[in-house]
Amino acid sequence: MRYKLFGRSGLRVSELALGTMTFGEDWGWGASREVSRQLFEAYAAAGGNFIDTANRYTEGTAEKFVGEFIQADREHFVLASKYTLKMRPGDPNFGGNHRKNMVQAVRASLKRLNTDYLDLLWVHAWDFTTPVEEVLRGLDDLVRQGLALYVGISDTPAWVVSRANAIADLRGWSPFVGLQIRYSLADRAAERDLLPMARALDLAVTPWSVLGAGVLTGKYADAAATGRAARWDKSARQHAIAAEVQAVARDLGATPSQVAIAWVRQQADSRHAPIIPLLGATKVAQLQDNLGALSVTLAPEHLARLDAVSAIELGFPHDFLAGPEVRDLVFGGTYDQIDNHRA
Repeated sequence: MRYKLFGRSGLRVSELALGTMTFGEDWGWGASREVSRQLFEAYAAAGGNFIDTANRYTEGTAEKFVGEFIQADREHFVLASKYTLKMRPGDPNFGGNHRKNMVQAVRASLKRLNTDYLDLLWVHAWDFTTPVEEVLRGLDDLVRQGLALYVGISDTPAWVVSRANAIADLRGWSPFVGLQIRYSLADRAAERDLLPMARALDLAVTPWSVLGAGVLTGKYADAAATGRAARWDKSARQHAIAAEVQAVARDLGATPSQVAIAWVRQQADSRHAPIIPLLGATKVAQLQDNLGALSVTLAPEHLARLDAVSAIELGFPHDFLAGPEVRDLVFGGTYDQIDNHRA
């Protein structure tokens, strides 16, 4: 396992992160305490140091398990947790981005995790009700108190994130250094604005659902497939993408999961910011298979095949501005003569 600088910070994190939404069986699925420990130990043995959890995961059980597992070597691990999602249904102040929920959520997380600080605190999702200044100043206060070392933001529109970091830089507050998003061959919508923004602002990206809720493994090609994700709608397009993933996997002697994860990792080139995929599993064999993606490199022809089957339209204004007529109007016929390192 190699390590990456986490966005615009100096924090070193392993090139794959361990997601812990599967730690605990409170939601009727997931891994037991013993299996969760085995997952954690397998990830750590592979050189992983980046553990991602949240106060909402399995009603707090995930944080309790993580706190127990890292206790013997707390300082070694980069511990990330999140706040925003409801922790007391029916109470409007036990959910959202506002300062009251932020403070009580972090205090409760630290207690469950049995630690006195988080390496990284994520805003879990944007609530569109709390002023961005309140969120930023609240997070900066937590950083100044030493309760969190860095802050990141998840599941939020690009315009909110870019505005927030502009305000943070202007006022000397702690900026977001990471961005957590849904991204996979099955869903490339983040390429429209979120990933270009992350590159421009030097935000590390930790994508979730890199296997497209399991569809990219091919296990839902059978109409009789069961399980939690089998209830989710899967389009003919997604199944076509999954079929191409399986074909590439056969060419390489790899598994479809490894190909899907390798594709996400290889998007972290000159087009995008550092990408650290989140791995989630309920069985040790699944995690070991996913970790095997570190030894898979997709050749240009494989990348081209996967890109062709999964490509999306960027839409306005991206497609409009990239059109030949508009480029001619903007550049006066000189576009191809300009070496643009920002492209």
